[in-house]
Amino acid sequence: MLAVKKSVTSSQIVFRRAAKLMGDRFEISVVGNDAAWADERIDNAIGEINRVEKLLSAFSDDSIINQINRNAGIKPVKVSAEVFNLIDRSLQISELTHGSFDITYYTSDKNTIADSSLAIDTVLTVAYTANYACYKNVALDAKATTVFLKNKEMRIGFGANKKGYAADRAKCILQMNGVGSGVINAGGDLLTWGLQPNFEPWTIGTADLTQLAQPYANIDISNMAMATSVNDEKYATINKSSATVKPTNGFVVSEIKSVSVLGPTAEFADAMASPVMTIGINSGLYVVNQLNQIGCIIIDDHNRVYTSKDIHIEE
Repeated sequence: MLAVKKSVTSSQIVFRRAAKLMGDRFEISVVGNDAAWADERIDNAIGEINRVEKLLSAFSDDSIINQINRNAGIKPVKVSAEVFNLIDRSLQISELTHGSFDITYYTSDKNTIADSSLAIDTVLTVAYTANYACYKNVALDAKATTVFLKNKEMRIGFGANKKGYAADRAKCILQMNGVGSGVINAGGDLLTWGLQPNFEPWTIGTADLTQLAQPYANIDISNMAMATSVNDEKYATINKSSATVKPTNGFVVSEIKSVSVLGPTAEFADAMASPVMTIGINSGLYVVNQLNQIGCIIIDDHNRVYTSKDIHIEE
């Protein structure tokens, strides 16, 4: 069933539909004037998201990701251009963030780190993982389009950026099918294009009504993506407490409450949100300020707001 929001200034309206995809709540909104047309376009987008989920699954026996993982330390695996380019971009982000973002993880009988999440018992485990599972130990051959994990204990997973990539692909499918304006809300991460029916830009608040109370709700995000990482999204049990952990040294992050990264693609914004949190306020802002078309908003434990150089929040 489509929920319809009427516009008072245009013959077009926003058609929305929510669905459980990739283990999260997606809401897809398209601007148009025909419910049947919108319904079909949203079906196309959902189909593409499901395709990406299957493509990047590490749990299906016949998936290409499983083939790469099974052949770790054994031989290179030939992959499609789509998978090769996604891995290549992921490694570039790892280099940019000095390993704070990393699609590789270590697996063993005693301690398994799955789908790019970090489960840490001791700092020693982190150091061991860094030696055996590290983005620098992924070998790519562009000519042969092969991927090789150099160590047998290595695995790759896309838990940190596959949701953003799926949103980008869904947007592409929608645009190819004539949707000139819309929003994809992937569990609170936003991707927008075009304008609202009243010809106003999409803002964070209009793209996601649950964020209207945020101090940055009125920021223009038309034709942009925004991904948010909060301090309780990933957990590690240390001294019987839960908190986000810096993957390089196992230290608990306590100074940042949330990070929102804005960028041209959901994949990149999704991948950058957690690294900015782990490296801290000053270092995170420094990294973002060196990049074109990227911005970030950081809120600390005292609800103080910090923004990168191109973002200005009105009080």
